[in-house]
Amino acid sequence: MITPAFDLNQSPEYLILSARVPYTRTSEFDLFIDGTDVKFYAKPYFLRLTLPGRVVEDGREKATFDIEKGLFTVHIPKEVAGEHFEGLQLLTNLLAPRGSRSAKPLLEDITPDCSESAGNDEEEEDFNWEVEQEVYIERSEEELSGLQKYGFGNKRSGVFVRLQEELSDVIDVKNPDNTTIAERRQARMDVEALAFSPDHYLADLFEDDEIRRLLKFRSWWTKLFPSPANEEEPVILFDDEEKEQLRKFNNQSYLLNKTSRYQVCLSLVDILLAYCYEVRSTEGEHNVESPWTIRKLSGTLCWLETYSSLQEVLVSFGRRVLCYPLYRHFDMVSAAVSDTVAVLQAGRACVLKCLLDIHKVFRLNDPAYILNDLYITDYCIWIQKIKSKKLSALSAALQNVSIQKKDLDLELEELEKAAMLVAEEESRASESASESSDLSSDGSTSEDDDDDEEEEEGEEEKDCEAGEQARVESGRRGGEETFEDSPPKPQHTSAVYAPVPQEPAVTLLSAESNVDTLPRAEEGARLLIQDLGELNISKELPGSSDPEETLSEENTTRSGGSSNTTLLELSPCRHPLLIIQKQDLNS
Repeated sequence: MITPAFDLNQSPEYLILSARVPYTRTSEFDLFIDGTDVKFYAKPYFLRLTLPGRVVEDGREKATFDIEKGLFTVHIPKEVAGEHFEGLQLLTNLLAPRGSRSAKPLLEDITPDCSESAGNDEEEEDFNWEVEQEVYIERSEEELSGLQKYGFGNKRSGVFVRLQEELSDVIDVKNPDNTTIAERRQARMDVEALAFSPDHYLADLFEDDEIRRLLKFRSWWTKLFPSPANEEEPVILFDDEEKEQLRKFNNQSYLLNKTSRYQVCLSLVDILLAYCYEVRSTEGEHNVESPWTIRKLSGTLCWLETYSSLQEVLVSFGRRVLCYPLYRHFDMVSAAVSDTVAVLQAGRACVLKCLLDIHKVFRLNDPAYILNDLYITDYCIWIQKIKSKKLSALSAALQNVSIQKKDLDLELEELEKAAMLVAEEESRASESASESSDLSSDGSTSEDDDDDEEEEEGEEEKDCEAGEQARVESGRRGGEETFEDSPPKPQHTSAVYAPVPQEPAVTLLSAESNVDTLPRAEEGARLLIQDLGELNISKELPGSSDPEETLSEENTTRSGGSSNTTLLELSPCRHPLLIIQKQDLNS
């Protein structure tokens, strides 16, 4: 028999069953309705469902068949009109045979301390989420070798003996079949301590723009909170691929004692925490790193860890978030915890949809599919069978557990304080450097102002000298020009430094003896001659106003004749001309 693809919906009065049965005859349809049992047969398809509520066959039922699509749809009346059937999305659970949900274990403890059966204990007990203390019992090596179990409910052993080649790509624990739970935990903590990078943590702490954007992301389950007036679970829709996967699961029951059920719930929280972090870090779009991220952040999947309290689960998850993924920020830990609380509050269907997504991620990744066989497949089947109040209690317990940075035992607070001190010192150093640069800029400005003042003074002096030189040049040109129309000839530098013709000393003395008195040059003229270093002087002689006469007198002086002019000679000093005063010839 082939189980057809089917789907269930409901209205206030009818349960709507849709089954896809292509290539079948309409004359071979057979439908059986009795209370919670519904059976449908159309060769070669057979479907048997166990409903969460009662239906009746009273003549109001109706069915249609779409030949082109091969879709058979039947409306089955509810026994109580308006009743809401819960869990119609849990297709694997609906395929369970009659009575399988209340099956008792084959072995029961009937001692006075345990008067209730394991089945009733599964239905009625309330977990105490506080840590239970037990007296340590020393066990022999033979006993320890028999306790090395892992997987869902610690029901598996010896799996990795035949998978050594793929072991390193899936889990981090070495030789899990011969490693105790305590040894796995200690090895995990040691590896996490070595993997923690202070630089990466501080970089994400101070440069958190990308992380702040991720913290604003809202996952699809955040909109599924039931209203206070409606205590029913929100409706979760599964796509065709998810429905097909649910039909492929083998329907089975799990015989778990109290301790095993408690550990299963804790491992479920651990897996959901890793999944919620991955969804937030990728903003709901899985990538090639998604399988690695989910299994790496979950101690259950990566180290086959078995937890004893919710506090241990949160500490393990927090340490791994700060050691391995791309975004290592403590706020991402808190966000993942809040998302997990929301998923658990949304009910079994929401948890199942998340588990199916994890199952798909691992199924498409080789060799992560081994984790599906160890954990995820069993969780997908088991979650459909537990009561919703168990998930509500687990959600409330997780919401009441708090985790702080000091609980992670990574010295985060000390590291942050040291980083803040360094940042403050750098800030003060930068401020002092800025102040010094401002002061230096002010000093350079004042120096520039002084330089500007000096330059202005120098320019003023040059302007004065240029004005004096212009006046001398104009006077000289006035004495030299004989014709008004003749342009003045340019005076070359070599002419200025031309040596004065030297006469014999006897001639010079004889000429001086004929002169009773040499006229003394005016003080301003001497200074002007020394400053300008010019040979030609355009000063008129005393008692003469004719420029031509002045010119003839100058020529007479150059020829060495006696005249009432000042004699000039070259000097080796800065100025090439020196004024010779009248000397007493008798001295």
